[in-house]
Amino acid sequence: MPGSSNFTVLHMPGALNATVAKVHPVVLFNICDSFIRRSEGQERVIGTLLGSFGDNGVEIKNTYAVPHNESQGQVAVDIDFHKTMYELHHRVNPKEVIVGWYSTGDGVGPSDALIQDFYGRDVPNPVHLTVDTNMTDGHMAIKAYVSTPLMLGDKPLATQFHQVAVDLRMAEADRVGVDLLKTQQSESLPADVEGLEQSVTRLQSMLDEVLYYVNEVIEGRVEVNNSLGRYLMDTIAAVPRLTPEAFTTLFNESVQDVLLVMYLANMAKTQLLLADKLNANVVNAMGTSTIQ
Repeated sequence: MPGSSNFTVLHMPGALNATVAKVHPVVLFNICDSFIRRSEGQERVIGTLLGSFGDNGVEIKNTYAVPHNESQGQVAVDIDFHKTMYELHHRVNPKEVIVGWYSTGDGVGPSDALIQDFYGRDVPNPVHLTVDTNMTDGHMAIKAYVSTPLMLGDKPLATQFHQVAVDLRMAEADRVGVDLLKTQQSESLPADVEGLEQSVTRLQSMLDEVLYYVNEVIEGRVEVNNSLGRYLMDTIAAVPRLTPEAFTTLFNESVQDVLLVMYLANMAKTQLLLADKLNANVVNAMGTSTIQ
């Protein structure tokens, strides 16, 4: 009835502005690492996303895990740990702010609305990033969500999540590791030589594809594409002109530098292991827990 105050209005969320979550490779590595190091019996891990907001999107550059417990629809988050870690990260990278949070698993869970509200205290509309580390469909699905409140009158009734686009920002050097994480489960990451072999094999495959296209154009079986031709010409012009002898010399020098760094790292690791064992033996002999 007009003028009656006994009615309540259910406010449905309106259209959202287009949002893109631009994810850097280090974020995926950190999330997978935190999942591997999770406590025994813990089904999933959550953490804070750091980055910056821009026009029509958010850029996610870093992350850290946050201890939490979930039971019977209740969530307990270590707030002190979260604040301490953010202060430390902010000192190192003042331009990186909290942009949302992540969780491992496939899609949104029952208790995600509570965690979304918690991070909503730091940012107006936090981004919720999910990474399927269990490989539910045979690959690591990466999804991003934003939320809108569902209001009944002036009271919040529920939180509705909306999936947004994910843009993986990576260089070609990062793609080998990310493809390994996304497409298959492996007992170990490839060694340096194996990673180099995979990169060279992939480069050779792309060169063969380009060579086949050029030959097809020359023989008239494929229509000429001027834009693609200019792109190939600019790409070839950007490659430094080196003789095979000069390339071999540069390659061998780079390999020697890498081997030297690996040797020094192994030496430092050996020294640390010896120091730990000596320290443990002295502690046992003296009956104390630490050595000043």
